[in-house]
Amino acid sequence: MHALRPLLRKSLFNLFAATLACAALLAPRGASAEALLLIEADTGKVLQADNATIPWYPASVTKIMTAYVTLRAVKDGRLTLDTLLTVSPTAASQSPSKMGFRPGTQLTVDNALKMMMVKSANDMAVVLAEGVGGSIDGFSAMMNDTAKKLGMTQTSYVNPNGLPADGQITSARDLAILARSFLRDLPEYEYFVHIPAIRFGKRTTGNFNKLIGRYPGADGFKTGFICASGYNLVASATRNGRRLIAVVLGANSGTARAVKAAQLLERGFSQDNLTWLRPSLGTVDNLVPVDASPPNLRDEMCGGHRKRPASDDDDALIAANGGNQRIGLGHRRRSPGDLLHRRPPAAPDEGLRADGLSSRGGRARAGLYRPDPHRHRPDRGGRGRCRPAGHVKAAWQEVARGQEA
Repeated sequence: MHALRPLLRKSLFNLFAATLACAALLAPRGASAEALLLIEADTGKVLQADNATIPWYPASVTKIMTAYVTLRAVKDGRLTLDTLLTVSPTAASQSPSKMGFRPGTQLTVDNALKMMMVKSANDMAVVLAEGVGGSIDGFSAMMNDTAKKLGMTQTSYVNPNGLPADGQITSARDLAILARSFLRDLPEYEYFVHIPAIRFGKRTTGNFNKLIGRYPGADGFKTGFICASGYNLVASATRNGRRLIAVVLGANSGTARAVKAAQLLERGFSQDNLTWLRPSLGTVDNLVPVDASPPNLRDEMCGGHRKRPASDDDDALIAANGGNQRIGLGHRRRSPGDLLHRRPPAAPDEGLRADGLSSRGGRARAGLYRPDPHRHRPDRGGRGRCRPAGHVKAAWQEVARGQEA
């Protein structure tokens, strides 16, 4: 009996440690804290969940659903990627970030999707909504119907771009479900969520998702920011055939959300000998929603204490830390700033380039190359030089700058 006491004591200690681990993982956090979620893309298995079912303002991660609904329409044959859409006065009047095209400008579904997903252009989201659903309200109804079918029980949409609106709500849980659905249902269009940059004229705009090209294996999805939501990010990465999806809501800067997503992904990919101590959190679909109001982070994100206005394109931390490090965790201890490095300028063939603009019937038609879905390089076949036509070159120079939704 005496010989068994040390073993019994050790077993009780291990049980106590496991209990503490469970308590730490399951203990509720305040609604003002960030929402974090990490899942396996294939199985939906939850690897980490903090505030994952607290309602949240989505901001521009709304555009994942806009892209999903649009591409489902393409897949179902209701339109094609080459269908021409027209910029309406309503689309042109959207707040930045936007492309800034004049009403009457025509462009393809393909081009509008790429500008929306890379630059997070709010006007392009409305162009797609009106082209697919007839109006913002009609398209929002399609978004809500799709969310219901996918099991996104905490989500409601009022507009296609995530600009502030009463009733525009989601959660980390629902966003992870949406990202899984996109990968599962639209694999042939997956390239839309990880284009590194778009180029029009002499201007190149990199993807606001700082993990693309910086974190090993990063391959999607979308960022979002409004003052009320803080900095949001849905991100995916694949290593050794295993794909993970991370959701970060309410980070305090664009770079901070990228670092947090990288840390989540790194934990998921790393081998942990104590995995068996952790409780099973089930699958993302089975996470229990919290009945609460979304936290409003406006004062924290956009109050007078900030040294500069908050915006979605935030490279401050990267620049402050030298800018040459990859997002990743080696064997030595690193600070958060060490996880990021500056993305090198886009190669000439990377992303999208203007293939020329022409005026038809008094309206400007904008054209961009569509990259090969496997190589993400433009298809040059017979399209001439990549240069805006001089008589409508001004259309490319009206790009509005400002905060992203």
